[in-house]
Amino acid sequence: MNTIRCDVLVVGAGAAGLMCALTAGLRGRIVQVIDHANKPGKKILMSGGGRCNFTNTGTTPANFLSANPHFCKSALARYTPADFIDMVERHGIAYHEKELGQLFCDISSKQIVRMLLDECSAAGVQVRTDCGVEDIERGADGFRVRTAQGLFHCASLVIATGGLSIPSMGASGFGYEVARRFGHEVLPTRAGLVPLTLSGKHQERFADLSGVALPVEARCNGQHFRNFMLLTHRGISGPAILQISSYWQPGDDLRLDLLPDRDAAEWLRAMKRERGASELRTVLSEVIPRRLALRLCEQWLKDKPVRQLDERELQAAASLLSDFPLVASGTEGYRTAEVTLGGVDTRKVSSSTMESQHVPGLHFIGEVLDVTGWLGGYNFQWAWASGHAAGQVA
Repeated sequence: MNTIRCDVLVVGAGAAGLMCALTAGLRGRIVQVIDHANKPGKKILMSGGGRCNFTNTGTTPANFLSANPHFCKSALARYTPADFIDMVERHGIAYHEKELGQLFCDISSKQIVRMLLDECSAAGVQVRTDCGVEDIERGADGFRVRTAQGLFHCASLVIATGGLSIPSMGASGFGYEVARRFGHEVLPTRAGLVPLTLSGKHQERFADLSGVALPVEARCNGQHFRNFMLLTHRGISGPAILQISSYWQPGDDLRLDLLPDRDAAEWLRAMKRERGASELRTVLSEVIPRRLALRLCEQWLKDKPVRQLDERELQAAASLLSDFPLVASGTEGYRTAEVTLGGVDTRKVSSSTMESQHVPGLHFIGEVLDVTGWLGGYNFQWAWASGHAAGQVA
């Protein structure tokens, strides 16, 4: 079998892996990157609707979920959104801010992959695709990694294989298997940033409203996110729902404010004074999509002229509109999830180098770790920051 010797072997040619590789290469390290997929950066290519939401200028540790919430602080502080933006601008990639600090390529996510590959090439990094790992052994002089393309012998091994999200793109639990093999605990995983499903009466009442979208504030377990919600054939989606899904678990109470920019009770009182002869469904259709307004009036609210609402009925309607209870039955799962919650327990990983405290020379970066960002470029920033942290020492 062909033997390839290198200082650093990065398993996974995604965002974190490529950043780690180019950083190590710039230090003069001999770096190889391998990936079982047929091309590098597949998730980068599909992200942001093909335009890659490559960072968020407002990134803070508070934008991440982890059993060890302080873990991400060091890496995020040492490689910031401004650092990645500098690289993007050096490569002449035009970008824009969509909302809330989210930066997207003007043209295509292919530009980000091309930039990373060009940086790797300039740093002497070799990237190999269609190269799955068959076995890993650790010896006194480093790691031996057997693959379809030969035996790699390296001093430092970096696991950048991501989580379980979107298996159609090649996602697998390989990184978790490696972690367990070398004595690391893997915390329970579940789909995050994922549509929620409805069942029973809720699903029946909303199924034919698929395609209806409106701004809401979604609330669960003390967290709240204000953005758009989309009704689907199976349940609910849209940015507000994807965000809150990372905090929701089966059985948890989920509430929606359907009028997030209004005090529902005050608005109804104003309608009663000014538009008393109008039906409730008529005035409601002016502030939320008509199809949803009609369904609310059919199923939950008394549809009659607004002036006929007594104070008790008005308060009940306001409560429903501002604190709508929704019983989610589950999620769409890893098939459509943008991220994986849980992963390699960070308590036995160095927060400054991403190196295993059990096994010197073994590093874990990116989504394989128990660090999960909000929707909006945060997970890419974690990929860049954790990859850079490992690349500085591997």
